[in-house]
Amino acid sequence: MAGGTSRLTVEYDGSGFAGWARQPGLRTVQGTLEEAIAVLRGGRHADLTVAGRTDRGVHAWGQVASYVGDPVTLDGLNALLPDDVAVLACDPAPAGFDARRDAHSRTYCFRILTRRLPSVFEVRRALHWPHRIDRAALQACAAALLGEHDFTAFTPTITDHVRFERVVMSAEWVEREDDVLELWITADAFMRHMNRVLVGTMLEVAGGRRSLDDFTRLLEGRPRAEAGPTAPPHGLYFASVGY
Repeated sequence: MAGGTSRLTVEYDGSGFAGWARQPGLRTVQGTLEEAIAVLRGGRHADLTVAGRTDRGVHAWGQVASYVGDPVTLDGLNALLPDDVAVLACDPAPAGFDARRDAHSRTYCFRILTRRLPSVFEVRRALHWPHRIDRAALQACAAALLGEHDFTAFTPTITDHVRFERVVMSAEWVEREDDVLELWITADAFMRHMNRVLVGTMLEVAGGRRSLDDFTRLLEGRPRAEAGPTAPPHGLYFASVGY
């Protein structure tokens, strides 16, 4: 079916990439994938559209991308890719499918290692946070996110965004084994740094340095300067997309 549309499901370790988006002279996930796909297509370029662009250092378990053209062989594609990115599926998609435009939700996970001592295995996988954490306060912050809010406080002041309202469908902190806490959050869309600023600000509440009321006021469109720090990228994972 010449001229069809293809859908990729991708996972990657973001540690060695300058983010998803292709950038001249930099190693990116998009550029790496497009180069490999072009080899299998006899040199024909495939312009990938992605469900959610990730920043430098952010990982993905279930990123989705699309391009105009027939699927390439999964084994052949993975044979050409480096060991920090893998394609889990490459399938035909309905005509006109667009990984970004057709998505109705995205889910992210942010992982925090809460034990006192660091872990050599989690150093690029989770934020090490050996400080006080009031878990009930974290859950209260997550509950406050549900519904539609103005997240101006949780994205950089200088931005290309023109709409700052987002609808959060679910948000919950989950306790895992090995002293790991995870924030799972699903929304219609996310803004740049949004999850990382949310985590940085929630940790201030969980550490007693900010009240829950102050956190909820930030959801009314307060300026970025009033929210907390931006958590580092290596704890953040693009988990899945809803269509």
